[in-house]
Amino acid sequence: MTALTMKEAERRLTAHLKSKGLKVTRQRELILESFLKTGKHIGVEELLLQVRRRSPTIGNATVYRTMKLFVEAGIAEERRFSTGATLYEAHDGDEHHHDHLICTSCERIFEFENEKIEKLQDEVAESHGFKLTHHKMELYGLCRACQG
Repeated sequence: MTALTMKEAERRLTAHLKSKGLKVTRQRELILESFLKTGKHIGVEELLLQVRRRSPTIGNATVYRTMKLFVEAGIAEERRFSTGATLYEAHDGDEHHHDHLICTSCERIFEFENEKIEKLQDEVAESHGFKLTHHKMELYGLCRACQG
């Protein structure tokens, strides 16, 4: 999985904002920087805590609206797992696919790729005359740390 660089994210954001008649603000830049630094799936509340360490005046609504812009700009992907929370992960623009292992105790999320699984899913779909357009796989259980 390729990481989204700050430079590429800034380029995408600037282009998207320009297309909507909006400006790049210091608050949006700070939220972008904090979001990309997390390197994990993150909710707005957790991101807000990180952003407020550097700029205490940024509000909840600003982070929500900015994350919506990031999704529209192709910088972030919105994920909803069975925990009910909406989480965001950086989107590098590649069309590669990955799946998730989610710990039901600590709620950590582990990403993985497995070509055998992808191939088997394609074969199952084909055997049923089904043309796949997209899918998601979420496996729930206990991570190594929570098993003890």
